[in-house]
Amino acid sequence: MCHRKSCSVSLPTVNLLDTSLISGDWGWLTYPSHGWDAINEMDEYFTPIHTYQVCNVMSPSQNNWLRTNWIPREGARRIYIEIKFTLRDCNSMPGVLGTCKETFNLYYYEVDRDLGRSTIWENQYVKIDTIAADESFTGVDLGVRRLKLNTEVRGVGPLTRRGFYLAFQDIGACIAVVSVRVYYKRCQGVARGLAVFTDVVTGADSSSLVEVRGQCVDHAEERDTPKMYCSAEGEWLVPIGRCVCSAGFQEHRDACIACEVGYYKPTAGDQQCEKCPLHSHSETRAALTCPCDANYYRATSDPPATPCTRPPTAPINVISSVNGTSVSLEWGSPVDSGGRGDVIYNVSCQRCAQDWSQCADCSTGVRFIPQQMGLTDTLVTVLNLAAHANYTFRIHSLNGVSRLSNEPPQFTTANITTNQAAPSQVLAIRQENASQNSVTLLWQEPDQPNGVILEYDIKYYEKENELQSYSTVKSKNTSAKVSGLKPGTRYVFQVRARTSAGCGRFSQSVEIQTGKAVPLRYDTMTIIWICLALVIGLITFLAIVICRKRHCGYSKAFQDSDEEKMHYQNGHVSFPEARFYIDPHTYEDPCQAVHEFAREIEASRIKIEKIIGSGEFGEVCYGRMKLPGKRDVPVALKTLKAGYSEKQRRDFLSEASIMAQFDHPNVIRLEGVVTRSKPVMIITEYMENGSLDSFLRRHDGQFTIIQLVGLLRGIAAGMTYLADLGFVHRDLAARNILVNSNLVCKVSDFGLSRVLEDDPDAAYTTSGGKIPIRWTAPEAIAYRKFSSASDVWSYGVVMWEVMSYGERPYWNLTNRDVIKSVEEGYRLPSPMGCPVALHTLMLDCWQKDRNERPKFCQIVTVLDKLIRNPENLKSMGTILNSPLMNRTNPDFSTCRSVGDWLDTIKMGRYKDHFAVGGYYTLGHVMGMNQQDIQRLGITLMGHQKKIMTSVQMMRVQVLNNSVPSVHV
Repeated sequence: MCHRKSCSVSLPTVNLLDTSLISGDWGWLTYPSHGWDAINEMDEYFTPIHTYQVCNVMSPSQNNWLRTNWIPREGARRIYIEIKFTLRDCNSMPGVLGTCKETFNLYYYEVDRDLGRSTIWENQYVKIDTIAADESFTGVDLGVRRLKLNTEVRGVGPLTRRGFYLAFQDIGACIAVVSVRVYYKRCQGVARGLAVFTDVVTGADSSSLVEVRGQCVDHAEERDTPKMYCSAEGEWLVPIGRCVCSAGFQEHRDACIACEVGYYKPTAGDQQCEKCPLHSHSETRAALTCPCDANYYRATSDPPATPCTRPPTAPINVISSVNGTSVSLEWGSPVDSGGRGDVIYNVSCQRCAQDWSQCADCSTGVRFIPQQMGLTDTLVTVLNLAAHANYTFRIHSLNGVSRLSNEPPQFTTANITTNQAAPSQVLAIRQENASQNSVTLLWQEPDQPNGVILEYDIKYYEKENELQSYSTVKSKNTSAKVSGLKPGTRYVFQVRARTSAGCGRFSQSVEIQTGKAVPLRYDTMTIIWICLALVIGLITFLAIVICRKRHCGYSKAFQDSDEEKMHYQNGHVSFPEARFYIDPHTYEDPCQAVHEFAREIEASRIKIEKIIGSGEFGEVCYGRMKLPGKRDVPVALKTLKAGYSEKQRRDFLSEASIMAQFDHPNVIRLEGVVTRSKPVMIITEYMENGSLDSFLRRHDGQFTIIQLVGLLRGIAAGMTYLADLGFVHRDLAARNILVNSNLVCKVSDFGLSRVLEDDPDAAYTTSGGKIPIRWTAPEAIAYRKFSSASDVWSYGVVMWEVMSYGERPYWNLTNRDVIKSVEEGYRLPSPMGCPVALHTLMLDCWQKDRNERPKFCQIVTVLDKLIRNPENLKSMGTILNSPLMNRTNPDFSTCRSVGDWLDTIKMGRYKDHFAVGGYYTLGHVMGMNQQDIQRLGITLMGHQKKIMTSVQMMRVQVLNNSVPSVHV
């Protein structure tokens, strides 16, 4: 058999038994001896076939068994049984009414070894199902040998023993088993993402996923652990993790092949082999790098993809400009930079004799601007040269590979002669004399006068007032007297020389203090008046200070500081200015909105560990997020699948922009987004218990009323926060509430334009889009008037879902019936065991006039009062007073047995409990009370109430003649 695209020795199903391949008797065990018979006959094509047949339809109470040989399990955890059989219509056989049946039962028995011909029957076997025929044949059909063959397939799991038997129980049918095939499913080995995944047997039940770790192919290495999940149908799901080809190898058809000669790959990764860069080569396959050709080099900091280069040629076109004892040098870039862009220049200096015969280094004392070594610009200025001297400058060009070459750097030369220059700095200023109003200074002539000194400039200023303007005095000699100074004042002096070439630099500063003035003599009256003035001034100053303090204290009482304007709510400081939700659809580009509100997270910070579901846009995964300086945290990841449309991208990013604006313990928290790499992801906190509706169905009847009210209180608190922000959810339902490990409920799913359920009948289409009818207020359905009041209506339905442990609102009514019933005034009845106070609150939420419905903050108040006063929750409602009970509640008219009734109310797990307790007919069940149910070993209070309520409902339906009395 070919599976999907190719035929392989590894098939998606593996047969454990196939009787169509057995020639002759199958060798199965029958009991009793007059029951099943092994018969050889011809099929309609006159091919000999072997069958087991039984047809004791005339005798009542038949119990005929046919058992297979022991079938080894071979590692299968779930098996499938395909039965091909024919069955005769009882109506075609006269005189068998009451004894003829048209079904048979299929059983299995697990055991670790072959029991041989031992007869272990009904009490040891587990029933798989009752098998009925889709088509039966009559005596006329038998005459022309055109029998109608039926094929039925049943699954069994989990299996734990080494093998098992199958058994067929006939209870009075005319039947022939033509063939039996027993097989199990597996995912056949594949290669994905450079990883090989071997054959694996599927899981033990129809919804389980088997995790398989892949093995990287040859010359590949793990980037993230490659994993895939095998579904129950033998199909591989989306892979997680990946392998990449090692350095020197590239991917080709799910394998890693070596780079050819002349190509290289330096690191492991997805990239392909690249051709060797310019002036380099590789001589072997699987090369990691390409060595440089002769006389070419690659710097240590150069990546392997950089072409090999060589040192530059010398600079060109040097231009010098002499200004006294300084020179400016400018040059052109080398004709050949060696293939690099990091050319720099070093300048060396030599002073030569008048005839240029001898030269010596002159770098000491000479100043280069901006610097002497490592110049990036082609310009340098050299200062502090001697006047009337010869200099030689060499300008060397270098780049990143010059030091790797054996050749010295190339250079160009500039010879210049300096001109007449200003004198050098004056040295050794000293004080000769100082009086109250003058200072006499002496100094030495500069070491390098560079000509005839015409005069000296003396600059001076008060040290305490150095930021003010200074004064100057000129002198023809190496001394000067500065007059007109203040007594007892410290002055700063500097001197410089001037020639015909200009002024030299000022000398270092010298500080000199003038002599102190002789104090004046005051009489007694003058001293007294001075003291009085000081006292009066002090009193005036104190009065001003006191008045200012009083005035400030008075005015402060009338000031509104920022702190006084703050309000304190829920332990957080907030300002009275209202904060509102911003609709991201108002942004032209959704990326702008998501980057304004949400945090961008690098994809490398996220590690996907497993798939936990699928959403409208892509897979939903569990993973861990590691941020710098923080511990890794579990997160849920919504991914945007490949091939998305622009509308899907906008809707996907809009949901992240909405979530990013919320910060409340009962609203799902957005951790961040990944938009700059693929796949695009929305990262939220991980909620361990999943959606509220599924969580309640998994724990049916296991919570107290107070616990359920606590769940509702958290949802109402989250909706209060959203309503205060001006946000309307539009899709509030238990499926969109998430539950964490601490049973905290959080409102989620803020995509408003999506199909809201898998059921195609779940949304009623209007001119404005799709609406979840069973949760939506009438005005929103009719006129698309969505508001917080319409969210309150939806919250009432959520209350009903919680109290009924995830029951579907309005049961099996169609959407049009729901709309019509609600318009006629029908409201959902109280769930089983629901307190009257809670159902009353639901009815308040379902007021037709939206102005009559409570606000979410009021709902929180009501629920808080109920939690504080649990005695108000003791009065229970009932669903027996529902005006639409006969068409909305379960219909028991089709139930023919206790098992059918239990399946109808989804309590089929207790079939054995009722059988052991002696409740064989619906009539027996009708007489049960609460104590009878407890005696059957049904311990969950919620299940007891559900069964007892359905018993009461069945009694009502019998009274209304909707359930035939023959059934009970």
